[in-house]
Amino acid sequence: MKFVTVKHKNEHLVGLLDSEETKVLLLNAATEVRTGQKKFPASLLECIALEESFLEQVNDLLDWVKGSDNTDAFYIPLEEVTILAPIPKPTKNIFCVGKNYADHAIEMGSAADIPDHVMVFTKSPTTVIGPDEKVINHQKITNQLDYEGELAVIIGKKGRAIKKEEALDYVFGYTIINDVTARDLQSRHKQFFIGKSLDTTCPMGPWIVHKSMIENPNQLNIETKVNGEVRQSSNTKNFIFPVEEVISVLSAGMTLEPGDIIATGTPAGVGKGFNPPKFLRPGDILEINIEKIGTLKNTIEEGSL
Repeated sequence: MKFVTVKHKNEHLVGLLDSEETKVLLLNAATEVRTGQKKFPASLLECIALEESFLEQVNDLLDWVKGSDNTDAFYIPLEEVTILAPIPKPTKNIFCVGKNYADHAIEMGSAADIPDHVMVFTKSPTTVIGPDEKVINHQKITNQLDYEGELAVIIGKKGRAIKKEEALDYVFGYTIINDVTARDLQSRHKQFFIGKSLDTTCPMGPWIVHKSMIENPNQLNIETKVNGEVRQSSNTKNFIFPVEEVISVLSAGMTLEPGDIIATGTPAGVGKGFNPPKFLRPGDILEINIEKIGTLKNTIEEGSL
């Protein structure tokens, strides 16, 4: 199942993408036809917070739709909606794992920079935008805007001190994040938060793929293109710290909650890693593709803001 947040007739609605990725089932519109009531919460974040009962309700609704005489009547063509970030307004900062691929750690420094322990920073919720939205170029404060294609994990169940062997039980699903970074601000402030948290610098989406569709998140091809040029090409099997370990470390003394977002790190090929660096410019087109999820596409805004 691929869950989306869409804008339709000026409303933000929760939907389910069809298998061909051409239509969307609006959950409350369908359940209202069935029962006369809108039974699902208004946001995907609130739906995820229902934990297992949300999936039970969705599967029950799907069974009913499939048994309908006119299944297509419940789906809206994708071109009639605007796909937003699946969680447009996270309630917490996005957890981000740094230097989780050895080749990226080396390109940002040397082999001595490969971490022995999970390295974590965060991005502000105000960074989040959806697919096809424009990233502000922030030219007044940075000239070193960079890209980072990443697999993101969406937590689906509350937990603390989660064991590695049980960690995937706490996952709801997976999406894509572009951890856009102002390298000069990152260097100047000697920490990551400001350089990682400029408005619009966390494109996310295009949807959340339920964990049942991805058997092993540590075995997915990942590729980033800038203006059609492949810049990053790797596989999550190259993680230094796999998803299970990241969840276990984060939750050791801190409660993870439904809807929490964890970006798992980026492979080599970021703009700063080239000689000379290839930082982003106004008008650049960014595409991140992750196997079994899809493609997240955004553009760097032209002009100066």
